[in-house]
Amino acid sequence: MDETPADAQAVSNAVETGKVLSHLHPEPSYDLAAHPVPTGREEIWRFTPLKRLRGLLDDEASDAHLEWSSTLPAGVTLTPITAEEARDLDEFLPSDRLAALAIAHGDGAMLLDVPADAELDEPVRLNLTGTGLDQIVWGHLVVRVGRHAKATILIEHAGATRYSHATSVLVGDGAQLDLVTVNDWADGSVHAGQTGIRVGRDARVRASEFTIGGDLVRTATNVEYAGPGGDAELLGLYFADAGQHIEHRIFADHTAPRTKSNVVYKGALQGQGAHTVWIGNVLIRKVAEGIETYEENRNLVLTDGCQADSVPNLEIETGEIEGAGHASATGRFDDEQLFYLRSRGIEESEARRLVVHGFFNDLIRRVGVPELEERLLAVVESELERHVLADKVG
Repeated sequence: MDETPADAQAVSNAVETGKVLSHLHPEPSYDLAAHPVPTGREEIWRFTPLKRLRGLLDDEASDAHLEWSSTLPAGVTLTPITAEEARDLDEFLPSDRLAALAIAHGDGAMLLDVPADAELDEPVRLNLTGTGLDQIVWGHLVVRVGRHAKATILIEHAGATRYSHATSVLVGDGAQLDLVTVNDWADGSVHAGQTGIRVGRDARVRASEFTIGGDLVRTATNVEYAGPGGDAELLGLYFADAGQHIEHRIFADHTAPRTKSNVVYKGALQGQGAHTVWIGNVLIRKVAEGIETYEENRNLVLTDGCQADSVPNLEIETGEIEGAGHASATGRFDDEQLFYLRSRGIEESEARRLVVHGFFNDLIRRVGVPELEERLLAVVESELERHVLADKVG
């Protein structure tokens, strides 16, 4: 797609100084004074149990780190850089206090670099493992995918920790990226983070997030466009057990014309006090003519005592768009599906298992990493056996 001078100027104007015009998102800034300690009454904090963040909102340095291991295909590098060098790369500015603290106390950043024109035949793998709950861990990562590169990047979180991070994903013009993040924390862990994705002209990004562990997980994924023709697909799966709080916040900022965004997040809840939050927001700026966007969130409540909050938003500043919409639904098992399966001789527990697997299967099969797909299916099966199937068998 050819970029006209008018397109380039419009994009420049839209992202000037990094200012976010959405009333649902504060203006991003490195300055901690711009991100005061929340009271819980603010729009971006009203669903989050602040006390359960356990120090992540405090302005305290820490020298603790996660344990890192990596698998890097030929040509891909992972190197430490300073915070100043990260700024020079035009990383995402922090949009909340958690991300601002992660950058301020991260002691520099790690730069994962995929060179231009590279076509990787195996995934880049980063394994980040927490080693305990005693100390807070701050993290700062910049991912740079060069022009016309094709890559799959898998970031897996495990172990026990209290962790907050700021991650910037900078995708060059014409590049194709599959970014997969797995949050499989141990019980008692706290994880907060901001991931900012900038999609280059005619680039394609598919970002998949799977949250299946931890006491409290609160992540924000922000997308913006560096030129026309960019395409972002955001997929998510989460499974909340008794007492868990899992919160995902999505912001697609259409800062260029003829761009696309498609968001699909699905979650299941089981056990007393399981709580999930999904906040989706799409901002269509005046410059973003000819865009297409859709956001969808579905929640399946498997037992009593759960709560799912789902808030989709659309902010539209121009009528010259191809399409925009959103959908949200929260409910129990589909009685018609269960009746159909039971009428064909399938036991109730097996029918319930099949319904839940069908609910998640389309997302899992889009991961593109076969061994991870099988692992996620096994996790769904294990979660079902803990409550739903066990109750019915008993």
